[in-house]
Amino acid sequence: MARMSRTKGKVGEREVAALLREHGFDGARGVQYQGGPESPDVIGLPGFHVEVKRVEAFRLYEALEQAKGERKPGDIPAVFHRPNMRPWVVVLEASDFLSLVRAAGIVPKEDAA
Repeated sequence: MARMSRTKGKVGEREVAALLREHGFDGARGVQYQGGPESPDVIGLPGFHVEVKRVEAFRLYEALEQAKGERKPGDIPAVFHRPNMRPWVVVLEASDFLSLVRAAGIVPKEDAA
């Protein structure tokens, strides 16, 4: 990986950690050099394995597969992505997103009655 890419990645990880802290979480950079479940890019979001991709050419499925492959059992893989001049977005599998929606108390119409 080129030096500029590594630097951009580190800056992105710091940005996501700061974003988490702004929202009341204990965001911090992880221990990336290890690889695997103990080394998400950013820690401090309990129940999630956070990968950060601060790139222009985002490879969504590759990033999501990386997060899935490195997570602890039970953690939800989440990929934070931001290209230049854009806000951060989070990529989750639809089933994980819908589980979170249900956990937030939003229920389908047939369950609401």
